[in-house]
Amino acid sequence: MSYQLDFSGLTPYLPQFVAGLGTTVELTVLSTVSGLLLGTLCAAAKTSQATWLRVLCSGYIEVIRNTPFIVQLFFIFFGLPALGVKLSAWEAGFIALVVNLGAYSAEIIRAGIEATPKGQWEAGKTLGLTRRQIFVRIVLPPAYQRVYPAVVSQCIIVMLGSSVVSQISVEDLTFAANFVQSRSFLSFESYMVTAAIYLVLAIVMRQCFALIKRMTFKNPSL
Repeated sequence: MSYQLDFSGLTPYLPQFVAGLGTTVELTVLSTVSGLLLGTLCAAAKTSQATWLRVLCSGYIEVIRNTPFIVQLFFIFFGLPALGVKLSAWEAGFIALVVNLGAYSAEIIRAGIEATPKGQWEAGKTLGLTRRQIFVRIVLPPAYQRVYPAVVSQCIIVMLGSSVVSQISVEDLTFAANFVQSRSFLSFESYMVTAAIYLVLAIVMRQCFALIKRMTFKNPSL
């Protein structure tokens, strides 16, 4: 049995693919920035001297890292309205991505922080810096540099995982692919094009992070 590829049949649906791509990129950029910020704050909290803060962040990280992302997404979109918190599909998807990336990146960043020699903390105290100043100016930059490849990989995983938000009708790239194949009956072609777009997005995202690394760190080879 032979099958003839017909990519020309997807041409009328180009606007749907473009719109879906735009939503995916928007979600990825905003959730990556917000998720890394949340992860950094949680990593700082886990290395703080406040016991209650360490316990709170540890509980959050354990819950998120040990439950499926789609369950977290459904809980936010379908569960929270029972408590009176109503969110649009886009808002729920965004929050789920931020919460998920925050938990995973927190552990990665924490590992980089804990690898910082204690002498750097002592040197900062000698200079009269506060604990917060030491953390932001002395500890955090090299910690990020140590774990940067792992952070980048996690961000790309979140970008690829964002396809799950189509399950709550967020009109992202995967939602567009599902829509197109249901109308054109060109399932193979629709998902092949979608997979290729995700591949390009991952490559572009990695290159953007590489550029950020060269611009941010004094010795990007580390």
